[in-house]
Amino acid sequence: MTSSIETDERQETLSAPEQARAEGRNPLDYLRERGFVQDVTDEEGLRRLFDAGPVTAYIGFDPTGVSLHAGHMVSIMMLANLQRLGHRPIALAGGGTAMVGDPTGRTSAREIIAPEELDRNVRALLGQLGRYLDFDGDRFGDNPAAVLRNNADWLLDLSYIPFLRDIGRHFSVNEMLGAETYRTRLESTGLNFVEFNYRVVQAYDFLHLYRTEGCLLQLGGSDQWGNITAGVELIRKADGGKGYAIVSPLITTVTGEKMGKTGSGLQVWLDPALTSPYDYYQYWVNTDDRLVATYLRLFTFLPEELIARLTWVQGEALREAKQVLAFEATALAHGISAAEAAREGARALFSRHRGLGTDALVDDPSIPTTEIPASEVEDGLTVADAFIRADLAKSRGEARRLAQQGGLSVDDVRIGDVDVPLGDVIGNRDAVLLRAGRKRFRRVVVK
Repeated sequence: MTSSIETDERQETLSAPEQARAEGRNPLDYLRERGFVQDVTDEEGLRRLFDAGPVTAYIGFDPTGVSLHAGHMVSIMMLANLQRLGHRPIALAGGGTAMVGDPTGRTSAREIIAPEELDRNVRALLGQLGRYLDFDGDRFGDNPAAVLRNNADWLLDLSYIPFLRDIGRHFSVNEMLGAETYRTRLESTGLNFVEFNYRVVQAYDFLHLYRTEGCLLQLGGSDQWGNITAGVELIRKADGGKGYAIVSPLITTVTGEKMGKTGSGLQVWLDPALTSPYDYYQYWVNTDDRLVATYLRLFTFLPEELIARLTWVQGEALREAKQVLAFEATALAHGISAAEAAREGARALFSRHRGLGTDALVDDPSIPTTEIPASEVEDGLTVADAFIRADLAKSRGEARRLAQQGGLSVDDVRIGDVDVPLGDVIGNRDAVLLRAGRKRFRRVVVK
């Protein structure tokens, strides 16, 4: 376990799943207390299954992008906790189902992704999931090794007519049309035949893993309940077997939006090339006070007694809890060294409150930095472009709006007009500190 808490205390304290396992607690109770459980199929049966020994469980991850993001963290941590509780996780990359496209929550069909792009994305996901899961079986004691599978390996080889005869016959068109996902699309933009088959092929994944891997449990988000329980039913109808399902609640911000984006709407990625460890740290440290305890339970392995000790306070006193959350989450995603660097960068950046001025901060290389070629500045790159390049604004329009609200500054000087050349603002300086809002900063170096 890694943390910004004292090293001696960290070494003496078991992680939450280690404690639960040592106490012989049922994993279902543990997952529910940490906030991962909304609905379960056959709870008593699943409880007995967990008590009987290691259970193989899987979650599917959509490889339509080169990186997972913070919105995937609940699913990732469900698998990570189960492995540390002594069970066998399968991370399923949806290289095949991504070609079909999940219509859940969408108002239009997904764009078709080339097979070579999907293969590249699957390889990238393995590296990111490897931070949380042990695919070698030698990092978390005697816990079973995690497995990565790609459903393209079996879905692409299916013969259409035999698949319809052996699998399709178990699905009722009337029931599928009654599902909210399909009904909503039919009543709005329409549903193509390929998307209509998504539930069938996802259910087949569960059946295939049941047959080939002895997988008895599928996990996922609550929005996937219909697709997941279809797999449970397919195992029963096709093989007379017994499968189980757990779905987690949808985790939202206090305003009801899905978690995983910054205040400016930028996605928070696990790939450090897309979201730097510093920005990842800042995302978590800026958690709303009302969500800190929830996030500590979901996104760290800290034991309950420590979480309670950190979060019984309110207001400014929650700063330590937020720093612990940010450090733990960043250490899991990027490693301890990256988390320590992000923490030190944050301390340096906000040390102005302890007397350091802008000059000292601009000269501090630990602060996240964006480099802009001098040739682009000479060619008239605007202040708005600089804020966009530094990921402090999504567009020129947003940069103009923030400036009008007094929310943008360069070296602590407010910027009113972001359409002027950056060179006119920074003069001969080759490094400046850009700020958007109260807490978002970026050091920009012209070279």
